[in-house]
Parts: sequence; C-alpha cells; structure tokens
Amino acid sequence: MRRLLTIAATGALLVGGLAACSDDAATPAAKTPKIGVILPDSKSSARWETADRKYLKAAFDAAGIASDIQNAQGDKAAFQTIADQMITNGVTVLVIVNLDSGTGKAVLDKAKAQGVATIDYDRLTLSGSASYYVSFDNVSVGKLQGDGLVKCLSDKAVTKPTIAQLAGSPTDNNATLFKQGADSVLEPKYTSGDYVKGPSQAVPGWDNTEGGKIFEQMLTSTPNIGGVLAANDGLGNAAISVLKKQKLNGKVPVTGQDATVQGLQNILAGDQCMTVYKAVKQEADATAELAIALAKGEKKEVSQTTKDSESGRDVPSVLLTPKAIFFDSVKDVVADGYVTKDELCTADFAAACTKAGVA
Repeated sequence: MRRLLTIAATGALLVGGLAACSDDAATPAAKTPKIGVILPDSKSSARWETADRKYLKAAFDAAGIASDIQNAQGDKAAFQTIADQMITNGVTVLVIVNLDSGTGKAVLDKAKAQGVATIDYDRLTLSGSASYYVSFDNVSVGKLQGDGLVKCLSDKAVTKPTIAQLAGSPTDNNATLFKQGADSVLEPKYTSGDYVKGPSQAVPGWDNTEGGKIFEQMLTSTPNIGGVLAANDGLGNAAISVLKKQKLNGKVPVTGQDATVQGLQNILAGDQCMTVYKAVKQEADATAELAIALAKGEKKEVSQTTKDSESGRDVPSVLLTPKAIFFDSVKDVVADGYVTKDELCTADFAAACTKAGVA
C-alpha cells in the first residue's frame, strides 16, 4: 500500500535545518554546484515547458546555482543520452521526470555510481535510487477527478450513465495512482448500479492523438457513453474533439488535469467538466530547495515518505495537495499566476471569463 500523505503548503514540507549528509545522497562540497534537469516531453502536457522549466530555472538562478534544463521529448534513448552528457559535464545533482521506471532507474543508478545526487520530480521511479521524490498526492488527484465527474453528472441529472476512462501512460507510475484514486470513487457506483462501467484504456505515452483515436473507437462501440474520466487536459481535449463531431460536447461531462489554458478554456466553454490544478511553482520550488542543498553537499530532512511498490523502499518525499477546478473556480488559477487573463480570456472566451469572474 503506498503511503501518500498530503500537506497544505510548501512551507511545511521541509523540517529541520540543513545537516551534513553522510550517505550517497551527498555531493562533495568541493565540486562546483551544478544542477541538471531532464523534463519528459512537451506533447503530453504544455506544463513542462510553460511552467516547470521557468519555475525551476528561476529558483536556481535566484540561488546563484548553475543549471542545465533539457527536454527528452518522449524519446527514451535521448533521455539516457542527455543524462550521460549532463553527468560528463559535471552536474552535481540530477533531477529527472522519468519516461518509464526502467529507463529512469538506469539513469539514476548511473548517476549514483558517479557520485551525483538525484531527485525524482513529479513521477516516482519504481526500484529507483533517488534521494528524494517531489510530487503531488497523486491518488488524491484521481479522487478529485472521480468526485468531479460525479458532481458534474449529478448537476446534469444524468441517470445511470455509462462511464468511459482514458487513463494515462501505462509506463507512468503517476497514471497508475490517478486511476487508483478515480476507481476508488467510481467502483462503488458500478457496484451499486448507479453507473455502468464502460470502456477503459490506458493511452501509451500520454499521446493525445492516440487518445483521440482510442476514444473514437470507444464511442463507436459504446454510443451511449455518458461521462468520460480523462486523466489530463490533453486527453480530455482529445475526447472533446471526438464528441464535437457527434454534437455531444457539453452534454457528456469530461474531466482533466493540469489546469492548462486549453483545459480551462474548455471548462469556460462548457465542454469540460473540471480539471485538477497542481501548483507547479510549489512543486518546482520545493524541488529546487532540495536540489540546491544537495548541490552544496548538504541534505534537508523531509516529513513524508512514499512506499516504492516494487522495492519496498520508503522514499523521502514532498507531496503537495492538488485542487479541483470547476467553472466558478477557474479564476483561482489566474489569481495564483499560473495562467494569465490575457492568454486565457481571448476573444472567444471573453464573455465566459466575465461570467466566471476572472479578473
């Protein structure tokens, strides 16, 4: 059973002062601190380039620490090549968002063998050796999606709906946790007969184009789909695009995740039921704080752990709290500075923004 504890704010994440680190996580202080970050892609979600990159770089720059942030663009071979280059070029800390646990583990183990401290960012590498794992409570993300879909179906007074699921990549441990959380809400509905369990499929690589093809097949085989549990905004939009062809958009609630501009606009348009907002700046700042300490040969204590389901290791963790976003709370994402009013409230969505109270 994975132990995922949630907390309210980054300030409570890191407890205790800096302490000299005596294990493999420590980076020799004699080395010039340098932090490498490998992001996964820019196709599955816009967040990696529009949010994570800028927040991480800003935090490293503010601390005066050199950094190298690159994107593997979904290519496992490129991921490993980037890691090799970063290690050769002298990074003292390596932060990765793995493409799968196998590739991630190989990179983490190689880094550790070279005396490079490591952090799993956003996705846990199963059987990995990272010093820390920084993410959100991902089971809670799935629960918020499940609860959100239930709320939207109730608001529309839909009776005994057939639910389709577009789950995330089968190689992403987070996708497993999202589904676990969503299923904890939906399975009792199926058992009670309130809902009907429809088609469910994982989307390889979080590929939105592939997700659209999969959902098109789902809708062809099951025309009476009444709700869609889509694991993120990209997959949600893929489903919405298919629903539009059948003039079913807005009639069939669709979930999402990441609070992307596209996802929020779909909510404003009434085509998407909800999204899950994860305050990426908090995640990036918490990661940067840990990485900067490691780069200086120090280690911070954290108050949480996550059980690695494969190795059984309790990985020191920082787990943030996600938030469900509906039409009337889209404004909260803007107020938080995650997206701007200008990029969200374009001409087609200006009236909806006003109605939603976006300032």
